[in-house]
Amino acid sequence: MTQIQRVGLVAKHHLDAAAGVLAELAGWLEARNLKAVFETDTAALVGLPPGRPTSSRDELPRNCDLVVVLGGDGTFIGMAGRIAQSGSSVPILGVNFGSLGFLTEIPLGELFESLEAVLEGEAQIDKRVMLRARTLRGDGVYADRLVLNDVVITKAALSRIIDLSVSIGEQPVMRVRADGLIVATPTGSTAYNLAAGGPIVHPSMDALLLTPIAPHMLTNRPVVVPGSSEVRVQPTMDGANDEVFATFDGQFGHPLETEDIVEIRRAERALNVVRAPKRSYFELLRQKLKWGER
Repeated sequence: MTQIQRVGLVAKHHLDAAAGVLAELAGWLEARNLKAVFETDTAALVGLPPGRPTSSRDELPRNCDLVVVLGGDGTFIGMAGRIAQSGSSVPILGVNFGSLGFLTEIPLGELFESLEAVLEGEAQIDKRVMLRARTLRGDGVYADRLVLNDVVITKAALSRIIDLSVSIGEQPVMRVRADGLIVATPTGSTAYNLAAGGPIVHPSMDALLLTPIAPHMLTNRPVVVPGSSEVRVQPTMDGANDEVFATFDGQFGHPLETEDIVEIRRAERALNVVRAPKRSYFELLRQKLKWGER
């Protein structure tokens, strides 16, 4: 890992509770001759004096050697997408405010201990698979997104059940009549995929998950395929009431048209995630899902 000299700081929008922590964190970094680079909105949140280095969220991955995110999983996912889009390999450390998150898994009380481990080269860095999802329309690419959790093809609120053809490369896999379909990474297996009845898959696995949402046929079951697979999803729309949408990590989306194809494959780069030093993945699952409680 690159020697860390600049640490990017990002907080959830309007997270006033983070202001004091950010100020303390900046002082902690500067005492170690490290530069704190505040994301622009985060700088305003903490009341940073003029003249201090700031960066937009899109540019932050290029301007630092480590990104620290304070907030929840949504803030983490947003920064993960920006890191991937920038082509950077900068690691990301997520600090949770509130209940323990699956992605922002480091509690506030372990922030400085976790940072110390990163600076000393002792932290465990997990490589999390990301997906590149392209919407093919006509002879061109209508949309191109990088996602950490999932790509979801779903119906509009008032439309009927939708019909989706799913293939791996040129090989047909299944036809799904359902409310939609989730294509998830192992990291995303504990997100929408879990709520839809899909399996939990350890994030170190090289796999993609295909999970129908409320399928019309009980034989439409979740399927786990190799991570090298190229998944192609094409909706069949034959009526005025058919409204189908593609959403990417729950943060971006667009309606699909007849003959559109959503092509999903493993992204070129993995995301480097700093693991919580005192908590294994299975401990995280037990805490978050309350396994073992009566």
